[in-house]
Amino acid sequence: LVGLIHGQQTVEKVEEYLAELEFLAQTAGAFTVKTFTQKLKHPNRRTFVGTGKLEEIQAYIESHEDITMVIFDDDLSGKQVGILEEELKVKIVDRSTLILDIFANRAQTAQAKTQVELAQMQYLLPRLTGLWTHLERQRGGIGMRGPGETEIETDRRIVRDKITKLKNKLAQIDKQNQTRRKNRGDMIQVALVGYTNVGKSTLMTYLSKSEVFAEDKLFATLDTTVRKVVFGSMPFLLSDTVGFIRKLPHHLIESFNFILDEVRESDILFHVLVLAHPQHEDHINTVTKTLKDLEITDRPTILIFNKLDLYKKRYFDKLLDDQTKNELLDELYAQHQKKSEYPVVFLSAKEKINIDVL
Repeated sequence: LVGLIHGQQTVEKVEEYLAELEFLAQTAGAFTVKTFTQKLKHPNRRTFVGTGKLEEIQAYIESHEDITMVIFDDDLSGKQVGILEEELKVKIVDRSTLILDIFANRAQTAQAKTQVELAQMQYLLPRLTGLWTHLERQRGGIGMRGPGETEIETDRRIVRDKITKLKNKLAQIDKQNQTRRKNRGDMIQVALVGYTNVGKSTLMTYLSKSEVFAEDKLFATLDTTVRKVVFGSMPFLLSDTVGFIRKLPHHLIESFNFILDEVRESDILFHVLVLAHPQHEDHINTVTKTLKDLEITDRPTILIFNKLDLYKKRYFDKLLDDQTKNELLDELYAQHQKKSEYPVVFLSAKEKINIDVL
């Protein structure tokens, strides 16, 4: 894994991004052996990292034959990918490509598959030049300037046509979804939102008493699941949506707009977080910013700090008695409630703790 400390990115932030990148790689089925970071004012236009760092990475790869891939934590241009692959002799992947790969693997319904394909095509379009390096190896001179240009243009046209077709297909699916949503009548709609892997699907399973796929990986849920839940004598609809993540490629947000319609049309938001995660403040900001980008800012919200059991396990000494643990939790709860403009709930969906409070 390779990360760059530049601009607004501090050492701590880059280390945290790389830890997340490792989890992404693991979700995609890769095993991480080494992490490289470098401090630069701005990324190198040709190789992203500096020459010395590139040589260091090259030497490490040469002395470890089992390495088949290098993953960069930022987006690379087609030219950078081409140069890096030639230098390092292994597959080069950037964060967006990795996320797209996971999305492609997770997509189940026609809608999700179409959205992923659209995002892949939009990502590929500006990088097409990097794919035609074999043409540059031809001898220059008169009569040799045509083919490369023509092939790239042909390819661009194919990709653009494909993007148009996919957008039309999505618009068609969205029309059907709108009809389906209209048929729900005037039932209250609640949407679960939050960072990826915070336990939204586990909470959904418990509240709706039905099986919803959940596992300890990033983006376990891509398709929106909607369930009818009856609370006392009050029925409402609960929907589980795709998790958010920092540095999410903008064309991915764009193509997943349709999924987020469930959030747009909801009456109440359940914003789920992990209390035990050291960066949960950052996660709140990421989700809030994404919701702002989608122009969803006026919804009544309940802030749900999930995985309370994990917090106790991770931060409480085994020798502490229950009363002290509860006092510490009450103090923490009061701090969060004071900071938040919304009601706050501490719970564990997995261990069914405090669900009644929610």
